[in-house]
Amino acid sequence: MKTEDAKLAVVVGAGAMGAAITRRLARHYRVLVADLDGERAEALAAQLREDGKSAFGLQCDVTNADSVAALARRVRGEGGLNALVQVAGLSPSMGDFDQILRVNLFGPSLVSSALLPEIRPGAAAIMIASLAAHMCSFGLPIEAVLREHASDYDLPERLRALIGGEQTTSNTAYQLSKFGLVMFCRRSAAQWGARGGRILSLSPGLIATPMGNLESASNPAKQKLFEMAPQKREGTMDEIADAVEFLVSDRAAFISGTDLLVDGGLAGTLTDVPFRAP
Repeated sequence: MKTEDAKLAVVVGAGAMGAAITRRLARHYRVLVADLDGERAEALAAQLREDGKSAFGLQCDVTNADSVAALARRVRGEGGLNALVQVAGLSPSMGDFDQILRVNLFGPSLVSSALLPEIRPGAAAIMIASLAAHMCSFGLPIEAVLREHASDYDLPERLRALIGGEQTTSNTAYQLSKFGLVMFCRRSAAQWGARGGRILSLSPGLIATPMGNLESASNPAKQKLFEMAPQKREGTMDEIADAVEFLVSDRAAFISGTDLLVDGGLAGTLTDVPFRAP
C-alpha cells in the first residue's frame, strides 16, 4: 500500500494512556507518536514495529511553536493525517500554574492549528480533557480569556490578572485548562468542518493510570470522589481507548464540537461546584 493511501493517526503523548491509545489505533492506522521525551516515543514505536505495526516516534514540545511546526512538516511528508489524539498533559502535582495552562491548553491549541491544514477528508481530532472540566464554574471575564486567548503564550498572565494570587494554584490551573480545552473544541468545530474534519474533546473520570495514582497519593479529594463513584471502581485505559477508537471512526461521523464524558456516571453525583471565580 502506498504511503498516501494508508491512514495515519498522530498521538501526542507517549505516557501510559497515550501508549494504550497508540496501541489501539495501530490496529487500523500507521501511527506517529510524539512526546516531549523523544526516546520514549521512539521506544513505543519500536515495540509496535516488533509486533508488525507501522509506527514511528518523534520528539515534540507542544508549547514550542518551532517544535510543533516540525511535527506538522512530518505529517505533511506522510501525506496528511486521518486522526489526531492529543493526550499529553500535566496533572496538578506535576507543574505550577503557568506550566499546566501552557501544556494542557496552549499546547493543544497550537497542535490543532498546526495540523489542521494537513488533515485528510473525514479526519477527526480528539483532545483529552477531564472530568475536572465539569466540576468548575467561572465568571464571564475568565471564560472570555479562555475562549479568546487559548492560543496565546501569555494566557497564564492574563488569567492571573483576573483571578488573583491566592487562586493561582496548580489545581485551579488544571480546572481552567480542561474547561478551556472543552470550549476550544466547541468553537473549533466550524474550522475543522470547513476542511472536512471533526474535532471534539473526551473527558475521562477516575482512570487507573500511573499519573492518576500519583495524584491520588497527594490529593485527598480524589479519594472522596472514588467513594462517590456510582460504579465503585476506576475506569481503565482500555476503556478510554475504546471510546477514542469509536470517536475517530466513521461510526462517529456526525459527532463534532462536543465533549464525551467517560466517568462511570460520577459527574451526575456531584452537586457542589468546588471552585468559582468572579
